[in-house]
Amino acid sequence: MGSSIKLFSVRGINIYMHVTFPLILVWAAIQFGFLAGGSWAGALFGVIVVILLFVIVTLHELGHSFAALNYGVQVREIVLLPIGGVAQLQRIPENPIQEFVIAIAGPAVNFALAIVMGLVVLLFDIPLINPAEVLTNLRAAGPNAIFSYVFFSNIFIGVFNLLPAFPMDGGRVLRALLATRLSYSQATSIAVAIGKGMAWLLGLYGFLGGGFFLILIAFFIYIGASQEEQLVTMRTILRGLTVNQAYSRQARTLRPDDTLKDAINLTLSTFQASFPVCDNDHLAGLLTYPKLVEALTTYGPDTPVEQVMLRDVESVSPTDELFDVQRRFEEDEVDALPVVQDQHFLGLITSRDVSEVYRLLSIDPNLLRNNGQVKVFTAES
Repeated sequence: MGSSIKLFSVRGINIYMHVTFPLILVWAAIQFGFLAGGSWAGALFGVIVVILLFVIVTLHELGHSFAALNYGVQVREIVLLPIGGVAQLQRIPENPIQEFVIAIAGPAVNFALAIVMGLVVLLFDIPLINPAEVLTNLRAAGPNAIFSYVFFSNIFIGVFNLLPAFPMDGGRVLRALLATRLSYSQATSIAVAIGKGMAWLLGLYGFLGGGFFLILIAFFIYIGASQEEQLVTMRTILRGLTVNQAYSRQARTLRPDDTLKDAINLTLSTFQASFPVCDNDHLAGLLTYPKLVEALTTYGPDTPVEQVMLRDVESVSPTDELFDVQRRFEEDEVDALPVVQDQHFLGLITSRDVSEVYRLLSIDPNLLRNNGQVKVFTAES
């Protein structure tokens, strides 16, 4: 998470703030300050309510995360972005009930908070102020105005997330409900179509006068729906295929005492970009192409590979599913992973290998299968 700052952890879940997050605070100060006629009171109001709303967003994402942990789904982290929060789950369960519970858990947190805040209103006789009225008198906005604005905004967050469109929670809730009657891929196709249709309507309304923010939301929904469709399509096509069907057994390796110059010579002669570093047949590390270029600039061509190689690379096994490996490429931002079994190095699998298998199976799903058995497919790296 080089582009994010860790804030704290909850039940082993790391919560990060993206480096661009302060932009939303700057925007809030300017926007609310402008509405208050250039008043510092308005700017301060904007910063306070945005911070409180992102506390609510964090609780919303923790709702998803705790529900996921309950089903044994690993939560990698929660990242707070200017546009909201994202809980990065290791996978989305295909079990409709599990996906429904995980998806609904976030909005449920918002509605539970609304009930708690409503009880506070009743117990302490706090008069709620319409958010529109709050915005017209920001110069005199006090704790009551802040409470009211956050109260109604929290309800809006819960309702908005239930819109039946990816990547909002409502899109996953809709797919989960459809998947109780249809196949997972069919349910996804219908939910994606509805999400894209909603994106077009929101975008059109925004273009006709609803505001730029609606256009931005429409774009966000359309892209999210497209990505979800692509993800499920890839999962369906690669289902049942393992690393054993795609990795290169002929991958060239380096020794720890080889130099960066040796790595460059191998790159030019084989066009292999990343190199496992092995001590005999035991994996010692991985030298990726970006790391090679960086090390050449910093240390020079005579530097031993063991000085700059990545040592904490998590290898894959021949029985790992290709879809999971593809997700690893995206999440770890690497394009190659070593294949290891019983602590012995076997070969290298690259994102190109997986892409070639995916491309072939997209043309003919039975191309690599024979009488229900998957043929061994070796891709050259």
